[in-house]
Amino acid sequence: MHPPGPPAAHRPPDEDPAIFRDALRIGAPTLFGIGAWGLVVGVAMINSGLTLPQALGMTLLVFAGSAQLASLPLIAAGAPVWVVFATAFVVNLRFVIFSALLAPHFVHLPWKQRFLLGYVSGDITVNLFQQRYPSEEPAPGKLSFLKGLIMPNWAAWQAGSIIGIFLGSMVPVQWGLGLAGTLAIICILVPAAMTRASLVGVAVAGAVAVAAYRMPYKLGLLAAVLVGMLCAMAVEEWSTRGHRHD
Repeated sequence: MHPPGPPAAHRPPDEDPAIFRDALRIGAPTLFGIGAWGLVVGVAMINSGLTLPQALGMTLLVFAGSAQLASLPLIAAGAPVWVVFATAFVVNLRFVIFSALLAPHFVHLPWKQRFLLGYVSGDITVNLFQQRYPSEEPAPGKLSFLKGLIMPNWAAWQAGSIIGIFLGSMVPVQWGLGLAGTLAIICILVPAAMTRASLVGVAVAGAVAVAAYRMPYKLGLLAAVLVGMLCAMAVEEWSTRGHRHD
């Protein structure tokens, strides 16, 4: 449980239109990659055998491209429901860390509002928010900044995914959707990997993924995510300790 924070009378205002516009400007360069990634996932859902209503329902309710792509082959193969849910849960474990990072900033908000903010927050939005507000200390406009990141992010994802769903049956497989997905991920990854910790995490995860690509059931990817995440957390902790000693 986090403390409730300073009394409302002494707390800086959560909303600030100028900061909201600043967040729109900062997040704008990532929207093309997010839309492209959503497009790839939308096409993949249709090509995996989902009906149009099922695909639309999945993109609107799940809102997690990596979990969707991980679960689609299992759904197509008729895997038990618990296996599908367990796979999506493991892939999305990073959102537990995201929640822990955001919670101290918004602990004073009603739980329903925090639930909605957490649901629509993603990798890039949390990363950009942490760059702007690395400290948990109260600061004006935090809510406006987060909204300015998550609202366009959600809209870009849904637009790309829905377009992909409707075009899925018309896009030939030989067009190389795997390459398109890789390019989309790169568009998202480059703006996000701007700190020492994130760069180390990306480098380690890439190395582990290559070294463990022969592991069955794509477990090498899972190992890469976990090891890269742990290394990034370790570097961040060492950096924080170094700043405290300065």
